[in-house]
Amino acid sequence: MTTSHAELKTCDTCGNEYDKTFTVHWGEQVGTFDSFECAAHLMAPACHHCGCRILGHGVETDGAIFCCASCARHVGEHELVDRA
Repeated sequence: MTTSHAELKTCDTCGNEYDKTFTVHWGEQVGTFDSFECAAHLMAPACHHCGCRILGHGVETDGAIFCCASCARHVGEHELVDRA
């Protein structure tokens, strides 16, 4: 009886070697990860004000992305809203 082993690949964020990694392509960026947490940590955009990783749509103005309208207001942007 022989056992087949999947190829181990290394997570770009934490360095874990894992047989169930996945690859994310975003624009010109490509990364290999062992979890969605690691993928988000490395590839999700960061809020221009507070620095948290934006996992949803966020809000954008003049090339800056924010996690919410409140963070945008902290840097002087008053037209963005979270809800209409």
